Amino acid sequence: MSNIPADRKYTKSHEWVKTNDDGTLTIGITEHAQELLGDMVFIEVPEEGSTLTAGEDCAVVESVKAASDVYAPVGGEVVEANEGLADSPETVNQDPYGEGWLFRVKPEGEPQDLMDSDAYQALVDSESH
Repeated sequence: MSNIPADRKYTKSHEWVKTNDDGTLTIGITEHAQELLGDMVFIEVPEEGSTLTAGEDCAVVESVKAASDVYAPVGGEVVEANEGLADSPETVNQDPYGEGWLFRVKPEGEPQDLMDSDAYQALVDSESH
């Protein structure tokens, strides 16, 4: 069973969203997603200052098995990108909910169609049967 922290929300495409004290959102991929992908070899995060559109691909995570797009759960401006992942993509495997975050965004409006941890667990369970 994957670790699914209750302090954040989740998307059907396996991104997590955590609201920060300053109103920005931190985005990453879930433990379940990194387990499916395997060992990360390359990660491309959106540029700081770029504008994201909800639902569009905005980052790429590449593993020894496959490359996968990461989708923006909300529109807004990228205020910080985790540049350290370029040199250490395995951080996403080791700590997907901590140091393995991908980027932070100043949202335009509220994220749509997000699940709480229980709903995400149900999604993960339904996919693995």
